[in-house]
Amino acid sequence: MPSPAANASLPPGLTTAEAKQSLLLHGRNDLPRAPARSFWQTARQVLTEPMFLLLALAAVSYLILGSLGEGLLLGGFAGVTLALVVVQERRSEHALEALRALGTPTASVLRDGTVQRLPSPEVVPGDLLLVEEGERIAADGTVLTSRTLSVDESLLTGESVPVNKHPESAAAVAPGPGAESSAEAYAGTLVTAGEATVRVTATGSNTRAGAIGLSLALIETGPTRLQLNTRRLVRAFGIFAGVVSGGILLYHGLARGEWIEGLLSSIALAMALLPEEFPLVLTIFFAIGAWRLARVKVLARRSAVIETLGAATVLCVDKTGTLTENRMRIRCLDDGTDAVDVTGEAPVISAPVKRLLNVAFLATRHHSFDPMDLAVGLLAGENQAGFSPLQADWSLGRYYGLSPAMPAMSQAWQTAPGVHQVASKGAPEAVADLCHLPPEQVATWMERVTAMATDGLRVLAVAIGTHRGDELPGEQHDFDFEFLGLVGFEDPLRASVPAAIALAREAGIGIKMITGDYPATACAIARQAGIDVGAGAITGDAVSAMDDAALAEALSRTNVFARFRPEQKLRLVEALKSRGDVVAMTGDGVNDAPALKAAHIGIAMGQRGSDVAREASALVLLDDDFGHIVEAVAVGRRIFDNLRKVMIYIVAVHIPVAGLAMLPLLIGLPPLLLPAHVVLVEMIVDPMCSIAFENEPPEPEAMRQKPRSLAESLMGSSQMLVGLFQGLALLAACLAVYMQALASTGDTGQSRALAFIALTAGNLMLVRSNASRRSGLWPQPGQRRGSFWIITLIASAIVAACITVPVLRGLFGFSLPGIQYSAFALLAGIAGGALLEMVKWHPWVRTAIGYQQGAKA
Repeated sequence: MPSPAANASLPPGLTTAEAKQSLLLHGRNDLPRAPARSFWQTARQVLTEPMFLLLALAAVSYLILGSLGEGLLLGGFAGVTLALVVVQERRSEHALEALRALGTPTASVLRDGTVQRLPSPEVVPGDLLLVEEGERIAADGTVLTSRTLSVDESLLTGESVPVNKHPESAAAVAPGPGAESSAEAYAGTLVTAGEATVRVTATGSNTRAGAIGLSLALIETGPTRLQLNTRRLVRAFGIFAGVVSGGILLYHGLARGEWIEGLLSSIALAMALLPEEFPLVLTIFFAIGAWRLARVKVLARRSAVIETLGAATVLCVDKTGTLTENRMRIRCLDDGTDAVDVTGEAPVISAPVKRLLNVAFLATRHHSFDPMDLAVGLLAGENQAGFSPLQADWSLGRYYGLSPAMPAMSQAWQTAPGVHQVASKGAPEAVADLCHLPPEQVATWMERVTAMATDGLRVLAVAIGTHRGDELPGEQHDFDFEFLGLVGFEDPLRASVPAAIALAREAGIGIKMITGDYPATACAIARQAGIDVGAGAITGDAVSAMDDAALAEALSRTNVFARFRPEQKLRLVEALKSRGDVVAMTGDGVNDAPALKAAHIGIAMGQRGSDVAREASALVLLDDDFGHIVEAVAVGRRIFDNLRKVMIYIVAVHIPVAGLAMLPLLIGLPPLLLPAHVVLVEMIVDPMCSIAFENEPPEPEAMRQKPRSLAESLMGSSQMLVGLFQGLALLAACLAVYMQALASTGDTGQSRALAFIALTAGNLMLVRSNASRRSGLWPQPGQRRGSFWIITLIASAIVAACITVPVLRGLFGFSLPGIQYSAFALLAGIAGGALLEMVKWHPWVRTAIGYQQGAKA
């Protein structure tokens, strides 16, 4: 820890009283974050959903009419729906809290003239922070004193290479994250080398990181496309149900004078027509979809965005920490005659190249946190370099740090009395200057540096010298150095990235890499990842100079965007959205947060990601594995496909239920379905069938198709007609059973029971037929039908109990039918289902249900 005694000119820092006053004035040093929604806020959102209101209204209506059983059933269903949504939202919020720092961060602060270790939220403007290697700076401030201070500001800039910091009086540098030799320090950035005293100038939302967090509040987010489509569908059903039910009520009241019977019949018909199962279907699909994502380490903060993920057309990828591992490793050692790629298996390292590595190791500070120093130490240890500054007969005579005038560092090791080996590493041009190379050699080496940089490498040069004498010179220039060669560092690509990008491309998803790095490095990483770099890279400044038309044209051909600032990333996302793309954006730094929130799907890194980035995102990769993004896309497509299947089914099953509730009344037959029967169908069979649909595996061609069109709705006219045809077929079968039973037995209760058996059998056949785009009757590869058979057994047991148990039989108005009649009703329902399976092979029907064999993106 930097010692305050070493800086006698520094003030004693704030007093405890002054700090308390400043804390009251400026608030706690916390980054802005959206407050967690309370239980009542979450519940209020659910309670104001039109779908939920329709369901609650139906329950209240039955209670007012005195139908306690039906009212309680509907009320119970409403309560379960509310509970599921609230539990899912609360679990997501709690999981997000677990991602935050495992403990409250602390900071060393000079107060009352003594060094105190305080929680970072208690740091206030005016405090003196004492920072050293390995610590994160707790607030924005100005460096007052420092010793070889280097800071990793990738959280703000996207660049993993540290920048040097110097006291305010040492250099006049334009402030800003990433500026070399600046005196400004920023909250959340990591000290990789050295130590310093920093006067705090801003805390909390007034810091650079906090300002980016506050800007997120200005970006509006709206409901997903599926939510909008579902609301429109429910609204249409609601209007239709209101008109038809009102007509039935008026018909009974005015034509027959049966107002009470008419009211009951109209409510039963309204319940049959209203899709009150929609909220539960959506909740089940999204809750289980979020669970499926959690199994592959993806947290869905807002589960409804999962379906949007399946429609993503463009994935904007941040390079540092997303495509790459956000660490440095040595890839190349070049002594001028032999360039060795040390990342391969068992690389052959010649003696001169090993000497180059050994000297680089000698020039590296012990216990350094600098990523390049860590990479040198790791590789030297792996290759048993044989040199160690900890040997008994070696001692460090002097360390020469980096400076604005000399971006190179040297360490002088005493190897014998009066003899020092001096190892140096740093910027190639600086080390060449230390070695006094002639211009032609400098040009030759710089050509090799350019080639390595074009390949995406960070390059340091290494030199060695010998000094005889007990006194060491004060400047590095006073040594005689020998130029040994170059060391090329890379931020390695994540192993899962190339395969994930290839799968995304097969699924028709475009990849755009957006980074703060230089164009050459960006293109090199993109090329390794499998991203098309044929059009090169466009810089952020170039994009700023473009108008919207020019930017749209550039987006159509360019996949790599370099040297981007946060506001430029945001503009790129907005430009993609304006041309009709569904944009997914990945990132981990504070600088990514505005674009993450503006994108349709923001995907933050869970381990390396900042709190601000996570707050802005809809999805969080808990283990930072980029490869899971494509799995999440597959989950999204599977959910949409299965939702479409279940929506067709819901439309189809409502047709016979509504028809059986209405038609017998219109043609003068005894009522068939009473409110209790509608409740039984829709509250037991339908939700269980929804679970069966959710459990269906993805279609084999799902990830070989282009993303669905933005104009494509969940339930278009084609899907509606398919559901209508299926429902009419089942209605005809059930009505035929009812009319035949009435003619044969004259018993309304028995006829009603037989029609209900046919309806249940046909309902299950509807489930089976709609569950697959191919044959629903014959198993397909990967299909598991366990849930369907469980549902079949449960539904059969419930219907059997309602018909055979006297109490239930009386409640539902059934009479016990004979075995032959029951078998006839069962076969009629199954036959209706078989007809549904046959028409599926008509080309128009196959197109409507989305079956495209061998489709390619």
